[in-house]
Amino acid sequence: MSVISEIVAARAVILARMAAAARAAARPLDSVRLVAVSKQQSDDRIEAMLATGQREFGENRVQEAQARWGIRRAAWPDLKLRLIGPLQTNKAEEAVTLFDAIDSLDRPKLAAALAAAAQKLGRCPDILVQVNTGEEPQKAGIVPAEADALIQAARDAFGLPVRGLMCIPPADEPPAMHFALLAKIAARNGLGELSMGMSEDFETAIRFGATYVRVGSALFGARAAISKT
Repeated sequence: MSVISEIVAARAVILARMAAAARAAARPLDSVRLVAVSKQQSDDRIEAMLATGQREFGENRVQEAQARWGIRRAAWPDLKLRLIGPLQTNKAEEAVTLFDAIDSLDRPKLAAALAAAAQKLGRCPDILVQVNTGEEPQKAGIVPAEADALIQAARDAFGLPVRGLMCIPPADEPPAMHFALLAKIAARNGLGELSMGMSEDFETAIRFGATYVRVGSALFGARAAISKT
């Protein structure tokens, strides 16, 4: 099977599963969007995914995303890029330049850097606050007890367009309770967007209100590391 055939088939399966999950949750089919996680994917797989009509992609690192999407942006004007990985403050200006959404705001210092970059560049991506629902020390994200304060500061002190929340549940715990927690925090802060759910658990995330699901391996297959030349 060719790369394009593999990608077309895999995407069709994921979209069908998303639709079934939305119907089971009594949600409109268009209330949840697919974000194709394209980090470390080869050019032929990226081109094949674009050929299917997929336009929303998630990247973990600014520099890698610049190399992959810098030229393609001109060719695909309807492309939407989301930064789903941790962001260093010294990369804030580059991130604001490249991305349509930054889903990993997790501290006031980064909020200040993003606001300064937005002011300088005259544009600001949509912002999601990343919540470390499992309070795992090795993961990025604000802890749940401090999420409300960060959301308020990002909105009021820094003027950022906070649209919603993002989380990555612990790998060794049932994801449902983490998705429920994220939805609760979003509801009390009047936020409508929830980026949650990956290849293994996106159907559960849809049941708890996900508006974006981030799928990589189930769409592209196992990643092969790309040479750093």
